[in-house]
Amino acid sequence: MNTVKKQGPRNPLKIQDMTFRDGHQSNLATRMRTEDMIPVAEQMDEIGFWAMEVWGGATFDTMHRFLAEDPWERPRTLKKYIKKTPFSMLLRGQNLVGYRNYADDVVRAFVDKACEVGIDIFRVFDALNDWRNFQTAVERIKANGKHLQGSICYSLTERHLGGDVFNLEYFISKCKQLEEMGADTICIKDMAGIVAPYDIYELITELKKEIKVPIHLHTHYTSGMASMSYLKAIEAGVDIVDTCLAPFAMRTAMPAIEPLLVTLQGTSRDIGFDLDKLLELGDHFETIAPKYRDYLAANKMAVIDTGVLAHQVPGGMISNLVSQLKEANALHRLSEVHAEIPNTRRELGTPPLVTPTSQIVGVQAVLNVLLGKYKMITNQVKDLVYGLYGKTPTPVDPEVQKKVLKGYKRGETPITGRPADYLEPELEEDRKKIGDLARTEEDLLTYALYPTTGEQFLKWKYGIEEKPDHVKPKTLEHVEKEDELIAQAKAKALG
Repeated sequence: MNTVKKQGPRNPLKIQDMTFRDGHQSNLATRMRTEDMIPVAEQMDEIGFWAMEVWGGATFDTMHRFLAEDPWERPRTLKKYIKKTPFSMLLRGQNLVGYRNYADDVVRAFVDKACEVGIDIFRVFDALNDWRNFQTAVERIKANGKHLQGSICYSLTERHLGGDVFNLEYFISKCKQLEEMGADTICIKDMAGIVAPYDIYELITELKKEIKVPIHLHTHYTSGMASMSYLKAIEAGVDIVDTCLAPFAMRTAMPAIEPLLVTLQGTSRDIGFDLDKLLELGDHFETIAPKYRDYLAANKMAVIDTGVLAHQVPGGMISNLVSQLKEANALHRLSEVHAEIPNTRRELGTPPLVTPTSQIVGVQAVLNVLLGKYKMITNQVKDLVYGLYGKTPTPVDPEVQKKVLKGYKRGETPITGRPADYLEPELEEDRKKIGDLARTEEDLLTYALYPTTGEQFLKWKYGIEEKPDHVKPKTLEHVEKEDELIAQAKAKALG
């Protein structure tokens, strides 16, 4: 039954805007600079978003490594202009914003500092949906009086919701645990854009019977199903969804807010935003977009990846696979790797395919195809099988476990406890290593998360080394000059 009626009590759909984080991360390699956000920050604050995601995910890595911007300054700067709308960030549990599990002292210090610089809502997820990897971060989020959004990674082993692993019971049980943990909202995080409309209708309908806190849906347009899935989730009563302003929406990012706004006008779920204001904001992003056009994938006509409907491999993982195979002069074997990924995934405990497990499974699948099954095993696979990332949704294949852990430096019997309990404190040792180059606690944390590139960034930050050209901003004048040179070259070629 359609519950989005013209009549009846109003239940406005809430919107989290992703333009400043996941929009440009998904479509433009996370390259948007803070200077291009500031001119419209105050206007964004007037729209009425439930929250704006401005930080986390890959922003921390990309900002210090490729933009030579201090990641800690972005939320601090934006807070000067955006004073009403809460700031959200994506936090990978014990991984924080890096690619491994960090010790508890690093996690505590990071979360405390993130609260200090302006983060209000923490969307916390774990690649294995192992809530033990939430424990330390959640303690500090709650201690600081901030909003905990417990997130579950949506994954499938079949084309639709169901099967032995990622079925209705799995998601309901995991979401109940998040609520018991103290989650203020719960997010269904569909990182690959594989959630189908009727599956999400069923899942939200059942969660609404079991869960008291608001339900938030995050998906990507990758497969082309996202807008349809949003409409069915809205019918089922979802409370919040993620969107981007049109210039940074769709493709592998989120659905656009503008058509969704018009779709729901006059219904009980009417969002209530001013379309004209959104269009003005879109105009701004259209004017600055040429600076980032080189990062927009232009190798295919299709703006969706229909292949993901079959193989369910996230877009970022596909690009990594292609890169590896190109280096090995084996791109013609991509179809074999696609076929191997489900096998490798199952043998390694059926992890959801999201950072960092998508990379771990993907790299091993490539090695299995090129060199033979588990003839070469990555250190990350060894750590995963040993239990350092947490408990996998299904047991690791016993024969694979023997092969992987044979001669492993930590031992051949996997751990069963909370992974972080096996990690020694790190911060004081890092403080000694980086010395006076880290002049603030933020500097120390940057180095702790990314020792090599973090140290390089601090040298740029304090003028010890000059910033290379590739990290300097590209101006619109530069883009216009490029266009002029291209036009001249074309004219010359045409004779």
